[in-house]
Amino acid sequence: MPKYLMLKHYRGAPKGTHDVPMDQWNRDEFDAHMKYMSDFADRLEAAGQLVEEHALAQTGMWVRYDGEGKPPVTDGPFAETKDLIAGWMIIDVESEERAIELAGELSAAPGKDGKPIGEWLELRPLMTAETAPTFE
Repeated sequence: MPKYLMLKHYRGAPKGTHDVPMDQWNRDEFDAHMKYMSDFADRLEAAGQLVEEHALAQTGMWVRYDGEGKPPVTDGPFAETKDLIAGWMIIDVESEERAIELAGELSAAPGKDGKPIGEWLELRPLMTAETAPTFE
């Protein structure tokens, strides 16, 4: 079965239908959102469709190889994934259609005032030996 990555974005994706930043929610709204996410993950796990999921902390840095010695670390000026990516799920489903269906359901997580946030999720198939580029 194909595996897909569902990326949740803080920003950088198209605007959702109820696009109120999480820092403007109250505790009950935040808790309701997290419960929806947890319940969704529990259902996928029970169906054997969840590989892994995590919310991401808002801290992070860029690191790269820069020759011998200590690699450089920076907090900018690049667009930081810590500002863009809120979390992710890897799902293992029978088809692309099922992955799209689940991403649409996850997009309905409640936000401010309990309204579905209608966020855009980035849905990407994981590369496999069958989908990797071939070289001559």
